[in-house]
Amino acid sequence: MTDTTEESTPGAVGPRKSSWRYIGPGIVVAATGVGAGDLVATLIAGSKFGYTLMWAAVIGCVVKISLAEACGRWHLATGRTLFDGWRSLGSWTTVYFAFYVVVWGFVYGATAMSSSALPIVALFPDGPGLKTWGVLTGLVGLAFVWFNRYAVFEKVMTVLIGVMFVVVVYVAIRVGPDVGASFAGLAPVLPDDSLLYTLGLIGGVGGTITMAAYGYWVNAKGWTDTRWMKVMRLDNRVAYVTTGIFVVAMLIVGAELLHASEIALTKGDRGLIDLGAVLEDRYGAVTAKLFLVGFFATSFSSLIGVWHGVSLMFADFVERLRRARAGGDGAAEDGGAAEVASGAKERSVAFRGYLLWLTFPPISLLFLDQPFGLVVAYGVLGAFFMPFLALTLLWLLNSSRTPAEWRNGIVSNVMLAAAGLLFVVLCVQQVRDLPW
Repeated sequence: MTDTTEESTPGAVGPRKSSWRYIGPGIVVAATGVGAGDLVATLIAGSKFGYTLMWAAVIGCVVKISLAEACGRWHLATGRTLFDGWRSLGSWTTVYFAFYVVVWGFVYGATAMSSSALPIVALFPDGPGLKTWGVLTGLVGLAFVWFNRYAVFEKVMTVLIGVMFVVVVYVAIRVGPDVGASFAGLAPVLPDDSLLYTLGLIGGVGGTITMAAYGYWVNAKGWTDTRWMKVMRLDNRVAYVTTGIFVVAMLIVGAELLHASEIALTKGDRGLIDLGAVLEDRYGAVTAKLFLVGFFATSFSSLIGVWHGVSLMFADFVERLRRARAGGDGAAEDGGAAEVASGAKERSVAFRGYLLWLTFPPISLLFLDQPFGLVVAYGVLGAFFMPFLALTLLWLLNSSRTPAEWRNGIVSNVMLAAAGLLFVVLCVQQVRDLPW
């Protein structure tokens, strides 16, 4: 999404051209970014407005492609990690990220475990309860990420997104899409009272901290310099086209199955349990159980994706602070991207410490009501992250911190500025909706 000229770093090792066989980090970011809550939000949009907001799903994909491309381009063009870039903008970025990664991780850990447990409980109603399954999914995620490196992690994520893809597309075909209405929905129209749903559809699905983790997964794959730029761009487009297919499929389900029948879903992850019941009533137990398997793949892929990706970011965060305190500027002189590619961060104390933070403290929230103040802090810090990401990328990629040939062109600047404005509006709305 940048209009610069492709160049290569002399002496660098990389592919001569982009190829499908290199695809990987994009699959990981797509599987992680689309959670159960995103699917419910899309279903509700479809149930309320039918196919009318199909165009918003398409724009959302373009926005995410631009943001993720910017993250990957920073890592490949500079050889530095995104946190290196943030630190160069001032200490305020360190303060924000420190609070964010601690509070967000604490609450998200409980949310991810609960979301992964919901479909299991529905599949096995006579088995253990939600809290027990939640703890088990968290421990399985911990053990998997702890003992495996990126290559194995990517393969498992590919399987999970394959399950998600097959199930969601199958359900969309099963309910019988109205092809004419789908194409008509590509015309930008705003029905009454649809503005917030539209903005949420554009900005919400697949838009989390995992977008920032994309650059780290690019490096973990072994892509560390500009010879991999074309491959990264292909990989990124595959990621968000896949996300777009998920969104369109769930809009179809919402429009065909819920809109005409005026069926309302529970907000949040439990809305997918409601949908499972509707599918069983209309199409039988096999379709309903298949959907619950897809629900589990969606939730559990988000869990292990965050366990791995955000732990990588945290390990880099800690390493930069350590170097800064040792008297340096916090930047990795030998290349932060190369450090990630070596796999050293996945074996670090900081990486494993954050894995433990994501798993064990949040278990207490499964058994207790979430404290009011924590919910508010989580909501505020989370709402500010996507504007923070979009606007800091705009800053970094238009400055001398980025080599001149890889700085933003007009297209990238327009897309990142539009994304920043969109996420600022969504941020304000999310903060207003918090239970102050």
